[in-house]
Amino acid sequence: MATRGRKPKPTHLSLVQGNPGKRKLPKKEDEIPVVVEEVAPPPFLSDDAKVEWGRMMQALVTLKLLSSVDRAAFAAYCQAYGRWAQAERALAVMRERDANTSGLLVKTTGQNVVQNPLVGIANKAMSDMVRYAAEFGMTPSARVRLTGAGGGGAAENPFNQFKRSGRS
Repeated sequence: MATRGRKPKPTHLSLVQGNPGKRKLPKKEDEIPVVVEEVAPPPFLSDDAKVEWGRMMQALVTLKLLSSVDRAAFAAYCQAYGRWAQAERALAVMRERDANTSGLLVKTTGQNVVQNPLVGIANKAMSDMVRYAAEFGMTPSARVRLTGAGGGGAAENPFNQFKRSGRS
């Protein structure tokens, strides 16, 4: 049975964010080497996925957020990105041809109007992509927690000057 509660935080993220609870950090994770240079993408990735691989690999290597065992999860992120981009391009072509529904709806063989299957493909790929991106700290909410690695943080918020000190 799966455990409940928060997902365990990788040690390197605890080091970046700080350890306010002063809990003992595990040592076993140190045995997994961090990727220190860019690695070639798997050959089965789509062209869009390979472009995303190259774009994000550099950033993740620089931030030391990618280990040697993360290759499959990172490839899954890139493939989800590629599938999302491909579906969105196909929808854009359909949008140009169909001014009424912008390509979001199609007719079945029985002349019923249904959601274009490309919309479902795009939505699923986008959902997968965002889920994987969060695992690597590539979403705004995940980045806020990376205070030491160029992420957000209270000191960097330009709107802090407008916060109220108490309730009014």
